Amino acid sequence: MTPPPARKRRRTSSKTSTWSIPQLEEWGLSRFQQRLLAVIASVAGVLVAAVVLTFVIGSMGNDFVPERATAAAISTQPRPDAYKGWVSPKLFAPIAQSKADPTPLTLKDVFAEKVLKEGRITLKLAGTKLDADCSAAIWGQALTDRLVQAGCTQAVRGVYAAADGRHVAQYTLLNLRDTASADALVQSLTTMHRGGWARPLESDRARFPAGGHTEASGHAMGHYVGLVWIGRADGAEPGARDDFVSLSLAVRGAEKAVFRRVVAAGSGTAP
Repeated sequence: MTPPPARKRRRTSSKTSTWSIPQLEEWGLSRFQQRLLAVIASVAGVLVAAVVLTFVIGSMGNDFVPERATAAAISTQPRPDAYKGWVSPKLFAPIAQSKADPTPLTLKDVFAEKVLKEGRITLKLAGTKLDADCSAAIWGQALTDRLVQAGCTQAVRGVYAAADGRHVAQYTLLNLRDTASADALVQSLTTMHRGGWARPLESDRARFPAGGHTEASGHAMGHYVGLVWIGRADGAEPGARDDFVSLSLAVRGAEKAVFRRVVAAGSGTAP
């Protein structure tokens, strides 16, 4: 008697939300774009995938610069999960050129206020640092190259802790050559932030947790760029109790130093 045929075992598949390919991550592709390329490669072959890869990178715009930092560095360096850039408003026209605003930034100038408030958010300054070498304040080769091209002469950072211990924020102010350089930087960071960002300041009172969810924005102001970086102290995504809008506005209180320079440049006096 012939035995019944053996049943084939079904193969199970597993998914993970952290799926990524280091090389594609290094080039600045999002995880969705990485998955798309992997599917195309499995269906149509490597040649077609290569063509599509060229198209996807090209569609990011001329400002996209492939990140040359190692995959290991990219995976371990803190960076924001979301970013939005804003070009310089017309009110900063008096300081469109650094030569119109030659006085160097100081920590006392930028972080004169130790406590910043907005709505129910209260931030307390937990640490500051000024670097004449802008590359010391950031990571990522593409971003380093961009700052060299922009004539960056100073990077000023300040990290804040919320009074209730719930949030952490960092503000970085970059002193560049002109408005065109500042506008180009905040726009290029739309993709470049995946492979390069400001280094977090070390502080016992305020720290971005490794692997935690953070959000950021870049603001061109004449020849300056302000980088806002915010998140929950526990690294979780924002919930109903987390007012990230007020948190962002609070940390931007450091920009009062830039507004003082606009007034000084317009009146012909030193800040």
